[in-house]
Amino acid sequence: MPEDPRHRNETFDRSSIGAYLTSYADRLREALDTVDTNALQQALEIVEAAAIDGRHIYTLGNGGSAAIADHLCCDWTKGTHHENHPSLKTHSMTANGALYSAIANDFGFEQVFSTQVEFFGEAGDVLLAISSSGNSPNVLAAVTAAHTRKMKTIGFSGFTGGRLNTEAQVSLYVAANNYGIVEDAHQTLMHVIAQYIASKRDQR
Repeated sequence: MPEDPRHRNETFDRSSIGAYLTSYADRLREALDTVDTNALQQALEIVEAAAIDGRHIYTLGNGGSAAIADHLCCDWTKGTHHENHPSLKTHSMTANGALYSAIANDFGFEQVFSTQVEFFGEAGDVLLAISSSGNSPNVLAAVTAAHTRKMKTIGFSGFTGGRLNTEAQVSLYVAANNYGIVEDAHQTLMHVIAQYIASKRDQR
């Protein structure tokens, strides 16, 4: 059996659970401080333009990143809804279990997202790809397929950034070596974008 990726995790102060919490929280703050705010602004502009233009935003990931992808669709669509503004048309490529498993069974797990990009993606749509390592083959295949279809791509990555850090048109890379920290930071970025858009809409 291959090594569980959790063994790559940086660990923190294990003298007590309280100490672990404190050091974990400190590391999360440090990780968020590594995010390129210029890239964050670019991602925001892509998302807002997609809403205005009626384009679709597709999101994907594996494991914890899949959960973030699903959560993102709730917060970016329902959480930003305003009667005077167009809705964000978000779709998670992990949410349809029947389609997801059929593609994995028939074409292979590495094609589970790129095939959906080929089914649904159109020029001007957005693909938001989430991979803690930045090297998940099925995520990278989806980014390649999205570029072929002239979609815009945003990548959320961590650890060393992997290929996603360089292949996504806009990279929101979190410099951290712990899956929990990276996923929490990605979740935070997702919430920040949603709440920022919602607050701007509520003021108009």
